[in-house]
Amino acid sequence: MKNLQTLSCDDGCLARSDSIFKHLSKEELDLVTFEKTVEQFKRGSVIYRESSRINGCYCIQKGIVKVFKTGIDGKEQIIRFAQAGDIIGFRSVLSSELACTTAEVLDDAYTCYIPSETLVHLVKNNGNFSMDLMQITCKELGEANAYITDIAQKTVRERLAEILIHLKKDFGLDDNKVLQISLTREELANIVGTATESVIRLLSEFKQDQLIELNGRKIKILDEPGLIRIGNLYE
Repeated sequence: MKNLQTLSCDDGCLARSDSIFKHLSKEELDLVTFEKTVEQFKRGSVIYRESSRINGCYCIQKGIVKVFKTGIDGKEQIIRFAQAGDIIGFRSVLSSELACTTAEVLDDAYTCYIPSETLVHLVKNNGNFSMDLMQITCKELGEANAYITDIAQKTVRERLAEILIHLKKDFGLDDNKVLQISLTREELANIVGTATESVIRLLSEFKQDQLIELNGRKIKILDEPGLIRIGNLYE
């Protein structure tokens, strides 16, 4: 379910200091403000589907969106999570290809929908904007390469520990050291790239080893250095 909203740009992604839109001129900001549509999506809503035609990109104002591909057997492979300030769907727009992923809302979200014509105009006429967009693309490509390496060289136990650390870095912990993103066991398995049963077993082992505490979907990090060691994460 989605609802069209009228919100001030001051409340959205255009005003963020770390936004990809930070280099736009006043005229370009006015153009985006005029052309954009702010939409509200409830948890479980699909923003766009794999193999569909996308006629614009989405900048996340609020909420969490999971971006995933679907395998031959219908199993999801989660590619990334998008949150406030992130932009999704732009690669399909710029390449004039059908969407290669599905974007589903995990936490009630507001998005700015920007038509493809507006995005292409900015890319062609604002070098700093184009460079920022290229850097985002390179970052995502680097993460994909790292994931391929992990799948080939790390055990499921190592990958799960690494994923928990990445989730901590991306979403943070609350005052009780609980991850500020709530995922089902199946969703965790779809990130790690394994069966749900394996994730359930490994989470139980991590709990027994006093690395984490579990309360339903909530995961409390007790021993971050221990998870880093298991995940073979070296910076």
